[in-house]
Formats: sequence, structure tokens, C-alpha cells
Amino acid sequence: MSALPLPVIRHRSITVDGVRVFYRETGPERTDAPTVLLLHGFPSSSHQFRRLLDALGTEHRLIAPDHPGFGRTTVPDDFVYSFESLTDVAESFVEALGLTADGRRLVAYTFDYGGPVAFRLAGRHPEWFAGLIVQNANAYTEGLSELAQTLLTAQPGVPGAEERVRGILTEAVTRSQYEDGTSDPELISPDGWTLDQHYLDLPGRDAAQIALMLDYHNNVELYPRWQRWLAEHRPPTLILWGDGDAFFTVAGARAYLRDVPDAQLHVFQTGHFALEEKLPEMAQLIGEFLDSVKP
Repeated sequence: MSALPLPVIRHRSITVDGVRVFYRETGPERTDAPTVLLLHGFPSSSHQFRRLLDALGTEHRLIAPDHPGFGRTTVPDDFVYSFESLTDVAESFVEALGLTADGRRLVAYTFDYGGPVAFRLAGRHPEWFAGLIVQNANAYTEGLSELAQTLLTAQPGVPGAEERVRGILTEAVTRSQYEDGTSDPELISPDGWTLDQHYLDLPGRDAAQIALMLDYHNNVELYPRWQRWLAEHRPPTLILWGDGDAFFTVAGARAYLRDVPDAQLHVFQTGHFALEEKLPEMAQLIGEFLDSVKP
């Protein structure tokens, strides 16, 4: 019996803008397909894509960095956390690896916090993007749940805002983001939320997460700009959404079709971290989508 082919996954680091970015990389550099840039969310890291790298890495080049303030990426003491600064680092990371050299383009996998980073990158470099995979990454006000709207009131200068954000950096909340809304919690590995909490508990990470959460309202203010970009460029788009997401509702997934009417939309009975439970179905859709995108 022959062994199933498995990709070689490399775990690397590169310094850009004074930030030591940790990333995972796998797959061949194909001339007939774009590189996939996997942008994780809160409170996770590139670890959330580990199984997707295994599933697609023999055929497609996938690169998953840890954002500053997450995972194994480290920053200088004077680093200022905001979604603009996360995008600055992602921009320099793409350029340092030459992912868009010689006219090559990317497909961005956007999830949660990865969405604001990807849309900012697209505004700066529309020529970089061959397509989008949108997984529970919101860009429409109707996609904000009541819980998300409550969290958005945590802004600089608002009394009690920092304490409110600190309250979601606990193990119980981290675990709930993985398990709530799923159809079968036994399919959710505890490794994900356990590792996320380990990184959240590192010195200085609470301040990083508070700064980013207090900055999140600026993403919502940019929604109209991102929507205009989608409507103007109409990138090939695959939308994958867990309908049990406590933060981003299915209405936000369907809203993309207003600006990208040819997008593929697939809704799954699962939670925020949809890949944890629905990887087999989602990986097949992603693979087919990538095969259809021109480099």
C-alpha cells in the first residue's frame, strides 16, 4: 500500500520593518496558479491553517504569517499596534518574499482580523490580487452581530473600554470562539484554543490585543471604501461562512454578492473557526477555486 502524498511544510522567520515575522510555507511555485496568502484572525495565529496546508500544499503554494501581536511573531518595544501597522508589516512581508515580483499575483484567504489587513493591502496594491477567499471576514454593517456591535463601543477614551476588552482575553472566551455554533464540538481539537491562550497570556500581549480591539471601529468606517473596491475590481471570490458565528452573521456573507455578484457563496453549519469542523468540504471548494483562478 503506497503512502498518501503529504506536503513539506517549512516554518520560517523573516525580519521586516524591525518585526520578526514567523510564517508557515508549503507547496510548489506554479506558473499557472497564484500564491495563497493566509491571513489569520483573533485570537489565533498561522496555526489555524495547519490542516489546510496539509490538504492543499502538494498542489498549491500557501504562505501563512503570524500577525504582530499573535503567535510566534515578535516586535520591537516601540511597535504601535493598529490595523494600519499590521498592514504595513504584511505589505513589507509580501515584498520581502517577492510574492508579487514580475507581475505575479496573490489569492488572499481572509478570516476575521485578516479581512481588514487584506482589504487595506488591496487598496494599496490592487494589482497584487488575483482573487479572494473570504471566510467569516466581515465588510458590511449588516454582518455585525449584537455582540460585535457591543464590542465596537470599546474605543479610546471610553470609560471602561480597556477592562471590557480584557474580559474577552480569557480561556473561557477563547474556547467558546472555537466551540460555540458548531454542529459537533467533538470535532473541534482543543489544541487550537489552548495554543491561542498560551500566546494571549505572554507578557505584553494583552496590551497588544487591547490596542487592536480599540482600533477596530476604524475598520467599520472603511467598509464603504472596501465595498467600492470590490464593486470596481470584481475579483474572483469564494465566500465560506460558518452560520453559528457569534460575531459575524450570514447577512454579512450574503452582502458581498451586491458588489461581487459572481462570487461563490457557501454557508456551513458551524462556528467562527469554520475550518476546524468543516475542513474536508471547505478544502475541496478552495482547491477547485484556486484551480480556476488565473495567475
